Amino acid sequence: MKKKIIYILLSLLVCANVFAQDTEENVSVGPAFENGTLIDAQTSFIPDVKSLEFIIQHKFGPIDNGDADFDLFGIYAPGANIRLALNYVPARNVQIGMGITKSSDCVDFNGKWTILEQTENNKIPFFVTVFANTAITYESKDDLGSLMDYDNPSSRFDYRLSDRFSYFAQVFVGRKFTNALSVQGGVSFSHDNLVDAWHDHDRVALHLDGRLKFSGQSSFIFNFGAPLRIDKISEQHPDWTAANPPHPDWKGPYNPKPSLKFGVEISTFTHAFQIYVGNANAILPQFDMMNNYNKPFDGLAFGFTITRLWMY
Repeated sequence: MKKKIIYILLSLLVCANVFAQDTEENVSVGPAFENGTLIDAQTSFIPDVKSLEFIIQHKFGPIDNGDADFDLFGIYAPGANIRLALNYVPARNVQIGMGITKSSDCVDFNGKWTILEQTENNKIPFFVTVFANTAITYESKDDLGSLMDYDNPSSRFDYRLSDRFSYFAQVFVGRKFTNALSVQGGVSFSHDNLVDAWHDHDRVALHLDGRLKFSGQSSFIFNFGAPLRIDKISEQHPDWTAANPPHPDWKGPYNPKPSLKFGVEISTFTHAFQIYVGNANAILPQFDMMNNYNKPFDGLAFGFTITRLWMY
């Protein structure tokens, strides 16, 4: 009987040791990025459960805005945009949040879920994350005068609640190659319920983001987003020409330009500060992918992102 008990105990110890080794081999490599926001993009990083995060995203006016007065490289220039946001982590690898943005006059609600985490033994060689938001503009009907000609009865419309909504959904895959280098790529879908008559309501885009650390707390960072022209979902008619425009203000086919931002990040355990330059004034991703008129190195402006994390 004693031998059986000893045999069972030894078997349990061996099984426990094997399980512990297997668990250790499958542990996550750790965060690929220092925080969940990389300039304007989302990353796979989600803090511990019950963490609260406050974010300030600010973009100044264009560096070259044609103003004869000195405006300190756009810092004093008009056209600044700002977003204030709060994120909360109710469960492991799940984050919810909301924010308010100046330029587009809207409130957004968002959620993020890191489905897969990269493991040290490379059984899972990458991370997979999904992100989505819904934005609701609080612009008045008068604020949309440039969008619709209200003096022309034929173009009059009822500004309904649904017209205030826009949406963004993204899935991205990435890898922490070394402690210094992390890269992610993704695909997104944007939809805006109310757009100019000659613009598309839907836009698919490709994304590439990365971070390269050059010291313990400092990194080079970048965002790149490329909106795609997909004829099957485009509402721009191929017969539209200068002689046959869809609208008097039509200036030719509209295709949003790629968005490029690059800068430096300084981070600690609970703080991150990012300063960068970029060619897009929008902060919410759906407006970035649908409404950017600037080529990658045109219309550059300075911006910064600050995050503060509290863990309870």
